[in-house]
Amino acid sequence: MSLQLARRLKSVKPSPTLSLNAKARALAAKGADVLSFAAGEPDFDTPAHVKDAIKAALDAGFTKYTATGGIPELKAAIVEKLAKENNLTFTPEQLVVTVGGKQAIYNLFQALLSPGDEVVIFTPYWVSYPDMVLLADGVPRFVETSADNNWTPDPNELRKVLSPRTRAVIFNSPSNPTGAVISRPALEALAEVLRGHDCLIITDDIYERLLYVDGPFFNIANVAPDLAPRTVVINGFSKAYSMTGLRLGYAAGPKELIAGMQMVQDQSTSNATSIIQKGGLAALKGPTGPIDEMVKAFARRRTLMTDGLNKIPGVKCRLPDGAFYCFPDCGALIGKSYKGAMVNGSMRLSEILIDDFLVAAVPGEPFGAEGFLRLSFATSDANIEKGLARFADFVSKLS
Repeated sequence: MSLQLARRLKSVKPSPTLSLNAKARALAAKGADVLSFAAGEPDFDTPAHVKDAIKAALDAGFTKYTATGGIPELKAAIVEKLAKENNLTFTPEQLVVTVGGKQAIYNLFQALLSPGDEVVIFTPYWVSYPDMVLLADGVPRFVETSADNNWTPDPNELRKVLSPRTRAVIFNSPSNPTGAVISRPALEALAEVLRGHDCLIITDDIYERLLYVDGPFFNIANVAPDLAPRTVVINGFSKAYSMTGLRLGYAAGPKELIAGMQMVQDQSTSNATSIIQKGGLAALKGPTGPIDEMVKAFARRRTLMTDGLNKIPGVKCRLPDGAFYCFPDCGALIGKSYKGAMVNGSMRLSEILIDDFLVAAVPGEPFGAEGFLRLSFATSDANIEKGLARFADFVSKLS
């Protein structure tokens, strides 16, 4: 038998963040002193009250199937959270609980897109957006942004890329990989463009609690309430509550779309893990102290890493507004020589750093930003300082 995989997989690439993190873990398991800035997860433990709720649910035998869309008490708590913290009104029927925020976005594209339908994505983007669109037989369309204006999308560039085939536009603020936050005036200008085009609006708010600029968090539905009826809010528990491996997320939006997403989930994973849903309920109902302490630490580390990167010759880095990533411009290093061979791109930069200096940094090319690297500061101050020293050592060896 000659086994052939589905044609749709030919246009999809493995996740570079997961691949690089796996390589770093494998090297560390062999005893190497690897400093990993690759993982998109907090280095803080899951809050004790969340773990206690999961343990209690396990001890109580809450280990059976639940409704695909989530247990009623968790859905009610999410509806309350969205109303109280985000000033957004949803009913439980407009919400589905998923196996991580990632599944929410995947299910959305599977439920929304037909072959040839287009989704507008701002660059740099989270690496999975385009591939999820492709797996749904859709077409990703890109709007480039620049570090020079803090990665703010240009409304005119958005207008140019919108077409009759555009089914959705996706926002991610604070952003992975840049850490940038789109300002209220910028969102208002983008909303004005979208008022003239009948498409879905997706706001990926997974980093909403990891914010270091003044003022409350807001998304496009807050800035333009008239667009809220066609906006889908994606969120989850991974980043804010350090629950990455527990895989719990949700989507809230138009009832018909949520029903379609739940149908996709019916035929794939069914419900999110029963006991983890109880942990999510505890996260929403419990104290915020652990989150506040984590955000304070990240705020300090972002300054430490940004300042350190900017001291390395040929590296430029903006201070991120949110999330836990620095996204330095390393374009001045591209084209230089290392050990007699040219460094021909961010992929090669990343390879040298992990292979020769045991520093894991994700290349910018898979994010749609060649010449950049993504470094997570979700690690200790000591690791940041040691890793930056190794990065500087590498740069000193370029010619």
